[in-house]
Amino acid sequence: MRRALALAKRGRTSPNPMVGAVIVKDGQIVGEGYHRKAGEAHAEIIALEKAGDLARDAVLYVTLEPCCHYGRTPPCTKAVIASGIKEVVAAMVDPNPKVGGNGLAELEAAGIKTSVGPLGDEARKLNEAYIKFITTGLPFVTLKVAMTLDGKIATRTGDSKWISCEKSRQAVHRLRERSDAILTGIGTVLADDPELTARIGGKVSYPTRVIMDSRARTPVSAKVIKQPEGQTIIAVTDDAPDANIRKLEQAGARIIRVDKAGKQASLPAVLQELGKMKLTSVLIEGGGEIAASALSAGVVDKVMAFIAPKIIGGQSAKTAVEGSGISVMADAITLKDVSVRKVECDLLVEGYPCSQDS
Repeated sequence: MRRALALAKRGRTSPNPMVGAVIVKDGQIVGEGYHRKAGEAHAEIIALEKAGDLARDAVLYVTLEPCCHYGRTPPCTKAVIASGIKEVVAAMVDPNPKVGGNGLAELEAAGIKTSVGPLGDEARKLNEAYIKFITTGLPFVTLKVAMTLDGKIATRTGDSKWISCEKSRQAVHRLRERSDAILTGIGTVLADDPELTARIGGKVSYPTRVIMDSRARTPVSAKVIKQPEGQTIIAVTDDAPDANIRKLEQAGARIIRVDKAGKQASLPAVLQELGKMKLTSVLIEGGGEIAASALSAGVVDKVMAFIAPKIIGGQSAKTAVEGSGISVMADAITLKDVSVRKVECDLLVEGYPCSQDS
């Protein structure tokens, strides 16, 4: 199962889950595969093709319950049954309502022994974005921040290059590459003119770019507009002048109109629209205001904080989370399932915000 999980990580399958499969017979791996891309062959099918006749009376280890419904590809359960596999071990049940245990039940009915559970926690973490999307219709939201030891994201003059080390920045680009969309605020666009691309080993990829821009102030010359691939979505409210909207649309941007939350575009409303577009994972990057808005709106599923061993100081230097803040410590947002690891000289703290009633 550990091998199957390692294979699954290679896939870029959104809005489908990442799945790996390994077929074992007489203690030897005779076939393996992973789901590479949505619409292409599933992991089980690839593993069965590689195993051939050796699949008969073998054990299939798969990171997610085999599907039993027709989508872009036929159901995997049919192929598993036809192959002569004698046992299927799944890390987790598929939360998709179209499956939800029915795949395993179909295999059992055909005389194949099934079991669920080995490395289930790892499998669920691997597909946390898929699980959120398939059960709620909303994207999984990760808030990423890079800050100094004293919580600053820039000096009092606004200089922020670079807070984190090179390896941390590389890790962020890998995170971008795995995300369907990168979301930031108009303040970051106007101040930094970011590209919002993923650059890994000389190769550039282009996640969807989402700008929270109530009044449509994004310049048509901005790098987020000028990228050669991927789409740029500008979230505006009724405060946006029609002339600004027309210019952005003519420049190739996609405009979505949402209600206001206070004076800004409603972040929950934007995420609902992104979910309708089948964007399953959203990475929030930007300044302290967008971070504060996301946290106060309760839309953040995961926090990734890169902390550099630097001290800036200064009352006017921006912090990782701005906004009005809380008044009593009991109201502080607490993270659970926290992990800490070293990235060169930086620390990466990951955790999941507790719900208000937990």
